[in-house]
Amino acid sequence: TEPVNHTQMFGKPLSYTPLFFPSDFNYNTDGYEGDTAEDRKSQDGSETMPFIDESPTMSPHLCARGQDGEAVSPTPPEGLLSGGDTEKGLEMKKLVLSGFLASEEIYINQLEALMLPMKPLKATATTSKPVLTMEQIETIFFMIQDIFVIHKEFYDAISPNIQQWDEKVTVGHLFQKLASQLGVYKAFVDNYKVAVETAEKCSLANSQFQKISEVRYFITYDHSIFYSLMFVFAALLYKPIDRVTRSTLVLHDLLKHTPKDHPDFPLLQDALRISQNFLSSINEEIDPRRTAVTTPKGEVRQLVKDGFLVEVSEGTRKLRHVFLFTDLLLCAKMKKTAVGRHQQYECKWYIPLADLSFQTLDDSDSLPHIQTLPEHEIEEMKIKISSIKSEIQKEKKAQKSQSRNVDRLRKKMNEQESCLLLHSPTIPFRIHNKHGKSYLFLLSSDYERSEWRESIQKLQKKDLQACVLSSVELQVLTGSCFKLRTVHNIPVTSNKDDEESPGLYGFLHVIVHKATGFKESANLYCTLEVDSFGYFVSKAITRVFRDTTEPQWNEEFEIELEGSQCLRILCYEKCYDKSKLNKDDNEIVDKIMGKGQVQLDPQTVQSKNWHMDVIEMNGIKVEFSMKFTSRDLSLKRTPSKKQSGVFGVKISVVTKRERSKVPYIVRQCIEEVEKRGIDEVGIYRISGVATDIQALKAAFDANTKDILMMLSDMDINAIAGTLKLYFRELPEPLLTDRLYPAFMEGIALSDPAAKENCMMHLLRSLPDPNLITFLTLLEHLKRVAEKEPVNKMSLHNLATVFGPTLLRPSESESSKAHITLASDIWSHDVMAQVQVLLYYLQHPPISFAELKKNTLYFSTDV
Repeated sequence: TEPVNHTQMFGKPLSYTPLFFPSDFNYNTDGYEGDTAEDRKSQDGSETMPFIDESPTMSPHLCARGQDGEAVSPTPPEGLLSGGDTEKGLEMKKLVLSGFLASEEIYINQLEALMLPMKPLKATATTSKPVLTMEQIETIFFMIQDIFVIHKEFYDAISPNIQQWDEKVTVGHLFQKLASQLGVYKAFVDNYKVAVETAEKCSLANSQFQKISEVRYFITYDHSIFYSLMFVFAALLYKPIDRVTRSTLVLHDLLKHTPKDHPDFPLLQDALRISQNFLSSINEEIDPRRTAVTTPKGEVRQLVKDGFLVEVSEGTRKLRHVFLFTDLLLCAKMKKTAVGRHQQYECKWYIPLADLSFQTLDDSDSLPHIQTLPEHEIEEMKIKISSIKSEIQKEKKAQKSQSRNVDRLRKKMNEQESCLLLHSPTIPFRIHNKHGKSYLFLLSSDYERSEWRESIQKLQKKDLQACVLSSVELQVLTGSCFKLRTVHNIPVTSNKDDEESPGLYGFLHVIVHKATGFKESANLYCTLEVDSFGYFVSKAITRVFRDTTEPQWNEEFEIELEGSQCLRILCYEKCYDKSKLNKDDNEIVDKIMGKGQVQLDPQTVQSKNWHMDVIEMNGIKVEFSMKFTSRDLSLKRTPSKKQSGVFGVKISVVTKRERSKVPYIVRQCIEEVEKRGIDEVGIYRISGVATDIQALKAAFDANTKDILMMLSDMDINAIAGTLKLYFRELPEPLLTDRLYPAFMEGIALSDPAAKENCMMHLLRSLPDPNLITFLTLLEHLKRVAEKEPVNKMSLHNLATVFGPTLLRPSESESSKAHITLASDIWSHDVMAQVQVLLYYLQHPPISFAELKKNTLYFSTDV
C-alpha cells in the first residue's frame, strides 16, 4: 500500500508551527526547573517518564511576554520595591499570574497539537484502510478533548483579569474551579499507561501511525542556535500530568503574595489543598521514574522503586540503598571514595524476583538477635538534634553569611540524625530466596513495609524468569544505580534546603469520619501516622467497626506533631484468627486494605476552621477532617470559670471539696487503666477518641452518678486520654509554677548526690495534695512500665508523654521565656521536663511519710 501523504491528510506539515520558548526554558516541564534533556535519557537512549513532584520547594521560573514577543523577566520593577507590602504583594501576584498565563497558552497549544491527528485518524477508522481502529484512537486520545476544554475556559476567563489588573481583581474562584475538575485528570492518569503502551504497539505495527506520532518542536537557546528535538507521542501525552505539578507550584507563589484578608486567599488555599492531595494520590498509584538500563545481553531492566533501608546483617544494623528493578531486588551500599571522585555503589546482594518470597521456608528459622539502643539514648539523640537546630538558627541570625560554624553544626547534626535513623526502625521486613537464604530489614512504619511488599508482588504477577548475573552484568547494573536512583539523600534535616518547611510543631486534630468502597463486609479500623525526626510513628487508632462495608467511625484524635510534614492514614481489616501469627514480629497480621497520605502544608493547615478531606486508596475512600493548633496556643493553661467542676480547677480546691488526698478523677482513671489497659499496646501514647474524652470530662465535672458505668464501658485509650487532659488543664502544673525554675536547675546538676538532695527537697516543698497525687501517679506509671514487653511503654516513653503535662508552666510563667522557635520549645523546655519525670520514675520508691520526716535533706528556701 502507498504511504499516506501526511501533508495532504492534515492540511499542514507534520513539523507543526514552531513554539518559541525563552532562552532559559527547560522544555521538559514548561518552565519548571527539572532534569535536563540529557538527564532524562536512560543509558539505552530511551526517554524516561518524569515523576510528579508533589512537594515543591522552590518557585517555578515564571516568564511573561513583552509586546515584541520576547520573554520578560519576573524581576519586580524598581517602583515595586519602595511600595507598601500589600501593593508589592499584588504586583508580584500579577507577575506570577502573567507568567502562568503565558505557559497556559503554550500548554493549550500542546493539547491542540496532540489532538491534531485525532480527527483524520477517526475519519480513516471508518474506511476500508484504517490507520487505527476507533477503540485504539479512543484509548490513545482519552480525555484530551475534555482537558483542552477545561483549560481553554480557564484561560479565556482569567486573561481579561490580568489585562485589567487592580487590587479588586479576584481569580481564586477560577483556580478553585480548575482544581475541582481534577477528576478528569484522574481518569486520564488511570488510562495513561494503557495509552502509551497502545501508542507504542501501534507505532511498531503501523509505519503510517509511527510518522504521525512524531511531533517536532523547535527550541531556541541564546536566541541564536536552534535544536530540533523529536518527541515520541508518549512524551507529549505526559504533558497533562506534568501540568498539575506546575499549577500547584503557582498556587504556592500566589498564596505568598496574596494578603490573608483578600477574598482570594481562602479560595487559593482550598485549590492548593485539593491539588496537593490529588498529586499525593497519583504518586501512590503510578510507577516512580520509569528509568531503564540495558544489560550486555540487550535486556531492558527498569528501576521501579528505591530507598534507604536499615538491614540487619550479622546482628548489626547497616544503612543500605535498596533498588527494586523489574526483575530483581538489589541491595547496595555507597563506596567510600576520595574527595572529588565520582560516588559509586557496591552491590551487597541481589535476588531475582522469580526466586523471592516473603514466607519463611524453614519453620525453625527465627529472627536473629537485633542490636537495639536503650530508649533513653534514642531520646538523647532527639535532644541533641533539636539543640543543634536551635544553635544553627542562632548562628544564622548572628551572621548573615554562611559561616564555618554553621557548616560544622550541620555536620554534627547529620551524624546524630543518621544515627537516629539507623537505630529507630523496629518493624521487621524479611525476604527469602528459594535457596533458603533470608535477609532482614527494619522499617519505621507498616506503611513503608506495605509499599515495598506491594511493589514486589505487583512485579511478580508478570511472567518472570530467574536470572543469574555475570560479574560484568552486575557491575554494569550497580554502576547505573547512581544515575538511576530517585532517592538521593537519606531523609535528614541537614540534607534539606534552608527554604524547605521545618514542619509543624503543635497538635493536629483529626476526625476520621467514614470509609466507602469496600466490596465485602469486614472488621475495619484505621491508624494514623505522622513523620517525626525523619521517620514515621503511629499516633492513633480508631475502634474496629465490625462486619460492615461502610464503617462510620466519626472519631476525633489529637496528635502531637514534632516537625511533621505529612499525615498517613492506613485502613486495616482486623484478623481475630490466633493461628495467623506473623513469625517476624510475633503479632497477628491485620490485612492492609488501603493506605494514603496528605501533606501538612502550613499555609493550608494553619487555620481555626476544620478542613474536610478525602484520601483515595485502592478504590477505598476515607473521609476525614483536620485542623492544627500551634504548640504555643495548645499549651496554654486556662483556669475554669466553673469552679464546681474538676477540670481547670486547682488541685487543692478539688481535694478539699472531695475530702480526699488524691482527686477522685485520678484514682478512678488509674484504677480502670490498671484493671484492663495495662496490657494495651501504646497505652497513654495512642490517642483516645476526642468525643469520648470530652464526654468523660463533662461527666467528671458534673459529678455524674453513673460515672463508674461510663468508665467500664469506655475505650481504655479514652480513659488514659482523660487522665492526661486533667493534668494538662490544671490552672498551674502539678509540680507548680513556683518550683518550675528550681526543677530545671536541679535536673541539670551533674553531681549525683547534689542532684538527689535537690530533687527530693523540691518534692518536699510541694503542697501535700500535689505531692500525694504525684507519688500516686508515679507508682502507677512504674506498674505500667513493668509490662513493657507487652504494652511497649517504657519509663522513657511514659516520661515523654507525662513530663510536659506535669511540669509545663502556666502562660504567665512561660511567656517570660521569650521562646521564638517551635523547635526551641521542644529542644529545651520539653526535653528538660521529660528528664525531671524520668528521674523520679527511675528512683527507688518514694514514701510520703518518709519524705516528710527525713531530715537529711537541706531545708533551704527554693
